[in-house]
Amino acid sequence: MDTDLAGAPPIRVVLADDEAMIRAGVRAILASDPGIEVVAEAGDGHAAVELVRAHRPRVALLDIRMPRLDGLAAAAEIHRLVPETATIMLTTFGEDDHVARALGHGANGFLLKAGDPRELIAGVHAVADGGAYLSPQVARRVIELGAGRLARRPAARDRTAGLTEREREVLALVGAGLSNAEIARRLHLVEGTVKSYLTSIFTRLDVRNRVQAAILAYEAGLVDG
Repeated sequence: MDTDLAGAPPIRVVLADDEAMIRAGVRAILASDPGIEVVAEAGDGHAAVELVRAHRPRVALLDIRMPRLDGLAAAAEIHRLVPETATIMLTTFGEDDHVARALGHGANGFLLKAGDPRELIAGVHAVADGGAYLSPQVARRVIELGAGRLARRPAARDRTAGLTEREREVLALVGAGLSNAEIARRLHLVEGTVKSYLTSIFTRLDVRNRVQAAILAYEAGLVDG
């Protein structure tokens, strides 16, 4: 198997989109990075789930609109059956309701089909490293959508008030988009300790994934900018 320049095995990806030309374009973009390998493709959500179960990739890249099983339902199934596989949703402008629903299905990232190809590569690397990734164009809208679901700033501050100082630091860095490894380096911790903090944070805040945690960090004013 090929490896990237650092000697690590490439990030294995399952790609799902019902349009063959879109799949070909996405595959070509990902193939330009030697650290990424598309191991299988699907034309519908049901096939995507089966391929993820068979190949156990690090990342599943899912179109939201697909036949048989849409990307949202596929992401939920993948999260239930193969939780170690991170999911990225491919979306378009005007799909606010889909994005809002995806927040509840454990999605780790959102990319616009019409976005910069570099975002696709960056997004795959980010979620494979345990982070979350939102295309800049959709990030603000996702945060706004999540705001209504997770309450406004006073309520968010109340929810985070019970965290320890270190947990608040970790949550703020999740909100800033850092991966577990980056958080560990920033706070001079081992990565396993960061994972333990995140497990505690998710449980105490009653959030399902990093995207929801990031939204809450923004709402609570823990993230600059």
